[in-house]
Amino acid sequence: MSLGGIAALVASGGFFVLVLVLAVPILRTRHTIDAATVAMRDAANQTTPMLERVNVTIDNVNTALSQVHTTLDGVNMQLARIDTITENVSHVSANVANLSTVVSAAAANPLVKVAAFGYGVRKAASNRRREADEAEVREQVRQRRRRG
Repeated sequence: MSLGGIAALVASGGFFVLVLVLAVPILRTRHTIDAATVAMRDAANQTTPMLERVNVTIDNVNTALSQVHTTLDGVNMQLARIDTITENVSHVSANVANLSTVVSAAAANPLVKVAAFGYGVRKAASNRRREADEAEVREQVRQRRRRG
């Protein structure tokens, strides 16, 4: 064996030792990668049912929101009807107020005349009674003077 052969043998021995030394971390890394793969499979297996439940929940929420939207549409329609009714009531109320003003003006003028006429009749009747009473008192006074 020559010096080159010994050197090759030493180099191959060193390379073999290097491979043995590096094999231990590589095997440990393999175990770590296997554990990570198992963990990822477990996470995927647990995530899938959760995502399915989330999808069902979202579908239920969408259904509820659709029902709320339908209800709100109905409420908005009723409010529009109430607005129309309120507007009509406002017009009717204005018309009644105008009619009341017209009736009041039409009835007030004759009522004032009737009241004035009634006052005049009472005043005239009162004056007549007073004059009749005064005439009677004068007559009695005259008769007493004549007797006396």
